[in-house]
Amino acid sequence: MTSIYVDADACPVKAEIYRVAERYGLKVYVVSNSYINVPRDPRIERVVVSDGFDAADDWIAERAGPGDIVVTADIPLADRSLKKGAAAIGSTGVAFTTSSIGMAMASRELMSNLRAMGETTGGPKPMGPRDRSRFLSTLDETVQKLRRQGA
Repeated sequence: MTSIYVDADACPVKAEIYRVAERYGLKVYVVSNSYINVPRDPRIERVVVSDGFDAADDWIAERAGPGDIVVTADIPLADRSLKKGAAAIGSTGVAFTTSSIGMAMASRELMSNLRAMGETTGGPKPMGPRDRSRFLSTLDETVQKLRRQGA
């Protein structure tokens, strides 16, 4: 059965995830380094991990597998999830794939190097209504695709 793993510390689309999970009756793991309020629903489980570096990512990567969905803006976690057979979706609704993750990892490394050299690169754009709509659509399509595959 499909489960959704949420890298929740900075996830701006938790409400959307809960709506889709309710529609399909899916289990959701909301993983964070600190307490996060979650709806009272037996299918939604709050998981608070240590505040160690990548503790939430490690928890998710150890458990997600084929037929599961990982929602994260963290490109290395998306890469780890794809390698375990899980689907990975960014919070803006962009699905990571085995063919796109290499370019995403390379871009991340380039931006990291630019920042290390003192270049001001700016952060991500604020979430807009289009991003939320695209996320909902991508998550819904991913759930339906996994169901058709018999996950």
